[in-house]
Amino acid sequence: MADPRFYDNQGPFTLAALAGLAGVALPKAADGTLTITDVAALSGAGVTHLSFFVGGSGHARNELHATTAGACFVSQTDAGFSETNSVLIPCKSVQHAFARAVQAFYPDSNFSSSHQQAAVDSSAIVATSAVLGHGVVVGEGAEIGEDVRIGHNAVIGRGVTIGRDCEIGSNVTISHAYLGDGVVILPGAQIGQSGFGFASGPSGHVKIPQIGRVIIQDKVEIGACTTIDRGALGDTVIGEGTKIDNLVQIGHNTKIGRHCIIVAQVGISGSCELGDFVVLGGQAGVADHARVGDGARLAARGAIAPGDLPGNQDYGGVPARPLKQWKRELAAVAILARRRKRDNNG
Repeated sequence: MADPRFYDNQGPFTLAALAGLAGVALPKAADGTLTITDVAALSGAGVTHLSFFVGGSGHARNELHATTAGACFVSQTDAGFSETNSVLIPCKSVQHAFARAVQAFYPDSNFSSSHQQAAVDSSAIVATSAVLGHGVVVGEGAEIGEDVRIGHNAVIGRGVTIGRDCEIGSNVTISHAYLGDGVVILPGAQIGQSGFGFASGPSGHVKIPQIGRVIIQDKVEIGACTTIDRGALGDTVIGEGTKIDNLVQIGHNTKIGRHCIIVAQVGISGSCELGDFVVLGGQAGVADHARVGDGARLAARGAIAPGDLPGNQDYGGVPARPLKQWKRELAAVAILARRRKRDNNG
């Protein structure tokens, strides 16, 4: 259950209404008029709550057995579980169904402010349904679409375009960028700042002007305090549906494909190319001009060297190599270390 100090519950809903919103069918014996007042974890749910169960160990099944939740989303394989009093609702994807139910109870919170608290340039175009927080600055020629929500003290730079139904968190700065529809940017992120490019010589380092853009396609999510640099001449591109965690650095001219997952503290150098559905584990690094194929997955703290990394494989290590090979090498090193210790001990 969500803390009412921070979240506004839009319920209650009938069980039938929630099932419809979640895109699942109720079992024939279920009472669709049952009132559901909130969502909760199995262990904390009551008779008016909706919960979920994704399978797992005996401990997880014990929680399902003991719960007093009025209804519970379960996988189709668990729909026959009989040791519970909850109404079990089979789902093709439990996580997707429960996410839709939570969104019904707790839709994205609006910012209770108006354009009068923001500094909007007279040449900017701001949709009447957009909501701007206190201290927001909107620059010359910027365009902000319908149902956009911008948090306090965010800065939208000159010429920036933001599509429909986007959420921009507090203290975000966006410059030299075009955003599609349904983009979410969490607080503190910095989009479109100058890339890290210098001409070095005996007298020092001369900054190379960065005159490109950032293109963020539809339904991208960007985590708190993440930075995405604009291109030097071309564009830095984040593909549709990609999800980027907190504290990620993406260098100039990098192109990231559709529906990628980039976990916290990843660093991606300039001029890299990531295909579609690439996954980078936490604290992974990608060297400049590296090219990563579709569906490649890199374990946490792995590093990709310049060059091509084929897609549809799992990788690990520094430099990255196929995951099974990396694990064999680690095992071999451990065996050698134990052998050496034994030999030294006589």
